[in-house]
Amino acid sequence: MSATINGLHHVTAISGSAQGNYDFYRKALGLRFVKKTVNFDDPGTYHLYYGDETGAPGTAITFFPWEGIRKGEIGAGQVSVTHYAVPAGSLGFWAQRLPGFGATHLADETVFGEPRSVWADTDGLRFALVETEDDRAPWTGEGIPADKAIRGFRGVTLALRDGASTARILTEVFGYEAAAEEGAVQRFTTGNSSTANIVDLHVDAQMPLGREGAGTVHHVAFAVENRAAQMEVKARMEAAGMLVTPQIDRDYFYAIYSRTPGGVLFEVATNEPGFTADEPLETLGEALKLPNQHEPLRARIEQVLPELVA
Repeated sequence: MSATINGLHHVTAISGSAQGNYDFYRKALGLRFVKKTVNFDDPGTYHLYYGDETGAPGTAITFFPWEGIRKGEIGAGQVSVTHYAVPAGSLGFWAQRLPGFGATHLADETVFGEPRSVWADTDGLRFALVETEDDRAPWTGEGIPADKAIRGFRGVTLALRDGASTARILTEVFGYEAAAEEGAVQRFTTGNSSTANIVDLHVDAQMPLGREGAGTVHHVAFAVENRAAQMEVKARMEAAGMLVTPQIDRDYFYAIYSRTPGGVLFEVATNEPGFTADEPLETLGEALKLPNQHEPLRARIEQVLPELVA
């Protein structure tokens, strides 16, 4: 395999209130708000991005906040848990902090030897804080010290009724390796990155199907270095029988998409050009940035979008 998948790029989810989402991911989790833009296909809806200082691949969680959307149901065919890496000994700090921001505690457990705490945000989206070694520099603020702060993604869990086809995609197309198995969960890792490099498959033939809505993940994106590497991966995906979209310019990365047989929507996204393509690092997320095709509609879009109050 020449072109490599370098772990996760981003996770995109659905929320209800834009302000509630903005408050939770900035204030509760202490992530940097790196981009305020709109859904390419629905420009009357925000697309909000959070991550580390630059929104680097492997740290960025993004949201489509559809006001008034029905609550989703997490189940088969979805990303069921997004894992964040936090320093050893920090779970107690988060246990004291998160309830005050409306998070719901779901479980404390040890999975594949790593202590973790599982939570749901104010929309019901599930995330796990995983104690692990991770030397990425965190974004700090909102009273969160560096020795407790989120480093970025550790990985994701995919909920599936049948994991065989997804396992084949991960290993034969994306270059992951089966690493361990614990109960109904199979762990896959890639050696092409030391962070954001885990995909867990939770397989249960009787698992109810998920229903998209607030509190569910829309898609998970995997990282490649550039467009040339992306085209090589696209060719491998198509050779494996996957239906793949053309390469799409998303302003901050180039994207291709494919719905896996297990139902999860996979994206492969480039590391280029990044979130500083249209605003400087120092002021990321401060201005509303619109795709070129929607710029002529700016006045109308700004009237429709709710104001975000810091």
